[in-house]
Amino acid sequence: MDRTGTSAGPHPGRKPQFELGTGPGRVLVWFYGVFTVAAASRSIVQMVLDFGRAPLAYVLSAVAALVYGFITYSLVRGGEKARRAALVCCAAELAGVLVVGAWTLAKPSAFPDATVWSDFGMGYLFIPVILPVTGMIWLRRARSV
Repeated sequence: MDRTGTSAGPHPGRKPQFELGTGPGRVLVWFYGVFTVAAASRSIVQMVLDFGRAPLAYVLSAVAALVYGFITYSLVRGGEKARRAALVCCAAELAGVLVVGAWTLAKPSAFPDATVWSDFGMGYLFIPVILPVTGMIWLRRARSV
């Protein structure tokens, strides 16, 4: 508001803040939200019912849920700090998908039960490997200069 009590509008010369959760970002928010619920639900049920069967797989699914949840929150929150945090988490997520995906193919016996990231997310139509790449592209585009 200016001195007269009316809104003065955007400051001249200042770039408006880019909203991370708008446009294509809204689709990312939706996918990350769905994957947060899916991974969390899966890991909770598996840990409660049969944790001793495949503890590594179930813990990795829980970690995936936490990463997905944080990225969802960051996209909704917006701002440069949230954008950078989400970018780091997307990179970590991609690294996790690639490591776990390769590990499950190289040594299937290490994972008696699947994780969200097993076989590069094949059980989820490879969305777990596509999502962080798409997220990083969007977050780089959304960088405020």
